[in-house]
Amino acid sequence: MKLVVTTPISLAVEAKDVSYVRAEDETGAFAILPGHADFITTLAVSVLTWRNGNEREHHVAVRGGVLIVREGRYVEVVTREAVGEDTLAALGEAVLKRMREETEASESSRFASNCLEVAALRQLQNYLAGGRGRMVRGSAVPPAGTAAAED
Repeated sequence: MKLVVTTPISLAVEAKDVSYVRAEDETGAFAILPGHADFITTLAVSVLTWRNGNEREHHVAVRGGVLIVREGRYVEVVTREAVGEDTLAALGEAVLKRMREETEASESSRFASNCLEVAALRQLQNYLAGGRGRMVRGSAVPPAGTAAAED
C-alpha cells in the first residue's frame, strides 16, 4: 500500500510498500491492511502508526483529520497538523517541542498585538485631547483650519 499524510502546508509522510496502518477515530483504534475496502472516516487527535515492507514501525501524530482508503492500495490522510518520528519516545519529544514553539509564538503575537492596541489608544487620546492635533506616522499634525495646517 501507499500512505500519504498531508497538511495545508506540507507533505508530512509519503511511504510506499506499507503493510499495515493503525489509526483512531471516535469509535476507537482500527487497522488497515492491503486489500481493505474503500473507506473514509474522521480521525481523532491521535498517533497514526504504520509498518513498511521490512516490518519497521513509524509514527506520526495528527491533529484530527480525514482518512481515506481507496482501492485497498492507497491510504490518504489530510490533517491540520502532523509531526512524525520513527519511535514513540522521539515522537513525544517532537510533539512537546512543537507545542512549546506554538506557545512561544502565540505569546509573542499576543504581546505585539497588545503593543499595537496601546499605541492606537495613545493616538486616539492625543487626537481627542483637543488643540494638540492628531498623530500621523509619529509626527503631530495640526487640526485642519489652523494657521499651521494652511502653510
